[in-house]
Amino acid sequence: MRNYEIKRTTKETDIYLTLELDGKGKSEIDTGCGFLDHMLTLFASHGGFDMTVKCKGDTQVDDHHTVEDIGICLGKAISEALGDCRGITRYGYFILPMDESLVLTALDISGRSTLVFDCDFPTEKIGTFDTELVKEFFAALVRNANMTLHVKKMAGDNSHHIAEAAFKSFARSLKCAVKVDESRKDEIPSTKGTL
Repeated sequence: MRNYEIKRTTKETDIYLTLELDGKGKSEIDTGCGFLDHMLTLFASHGGFDMTVKCKGDTQVDDHHTVEDIGICLGKAISEALGDCRGITRYGYFILPMDESLVLTALDISGRSTLVFDCDFPTEKIGTFDTELVKEFFAALVRNANMTLHVKKMAGDNSHHIAEAAFKSFARSLKCAVKVDESRKDEIPSTKGTL
């Protein structure tokens, strides 16, 4: 089973997160941030990942610490659940439409953390959620998962739809990348022999 459990406590957040890569898309999410709950629920569902996220954060300040710290924990969980990455497909990409929005994500579980985020939002808020936090979430995740991720908005003028397309597309890309290639299940997917 490729899974991981993490508990992370700081003066700003108290987080408990579990991740099962080979799941059924079941989730139990309570971050204290409604929009992030929505994004993580659909991430788990569209990726086929079983996930629990519980967070008590200083949302009276704003959602920044909660969003970033959950990104840290999810990135760490992905990395730890994959172990040495033996047998994985490694690469994944997906172009996802969400009504008028269209977002491409492409990733490489490379051992190198890079985020290229070419995804602007027409509004500064989605409800009470700061749209700039979408990038902060992915930046924290990428740093801790040691992956390269490109997020590119190809169309869209509704901030909610754009963010949702990004999270769903990322879920589908990650699902492809972590899938075990049965023809190479005992190999590290790199000519270097390590990731």
